[in-house]
Amino acid sequence: MMLIGYARENAEEATLLNQVEALRKAGCKKIYEEKVPTMSRDWPVLGDVLMELSSDDTLVVYSLDRLAWSTPHLLEVADRLREKGAGLRSLCEPWADTTVPYGQMILGVFAGIAEFERALSRNLTETGRKRAKERGVHLGRPAKLSAEQIATIQKLVRDENISISEVAARFGVHKATIYRAVTNNK
Repeated sequence: MMLIGYARENAEEATLLNQVEALRKAGCKKIYEEKVPTMSRDWPVLGDVLMELSSDDTLVVYSLDRLAWSTPHLLEVADRLREKGAGLRSLCEPWADTTVPYGQMILGVFAGIAEFERALSRNLTETGRKRAKERGVHLGRPAKLSAEQIATIQKLVRDENISISEVAARFGVHKATIYRAVTNNK
């Protein structure tokens, strides 16, 4: 079993020294350092660490906010570690230690809460969409053509036998838009 440290610089802490020192004191033999802009979600060093970990290794971080940008991302990282047979331990959050049963349970509770939040958000979104439709609100992209234009297009194509391509050119839209106008609004 090997303790592998991961430190990531943040905006408030202009240096990784405090994190690296704490990881060394915790017994990490290898420490990876990541320096990325605050808002970046591209953390290549973390990807390398997750690839290198072996079964029975433990990834040690100073705090969970140095490891993940959100609860779902934390759970994704923890799941990747579990698949490899590796553990996770945070120095600032002693409850976040998947090498012991209570830590595994707490991350399981986090996973349940995150799934509940996703389901709640989906339900609220769907309810909002239904209510908006009931009020006559158009959802999605704005229509390319007005009802009057569609009526004119149908007349041009059906009654005057003008080609779809020519009508599309006249109205400045793609041929597919004209096909939809002719077939969907009979």
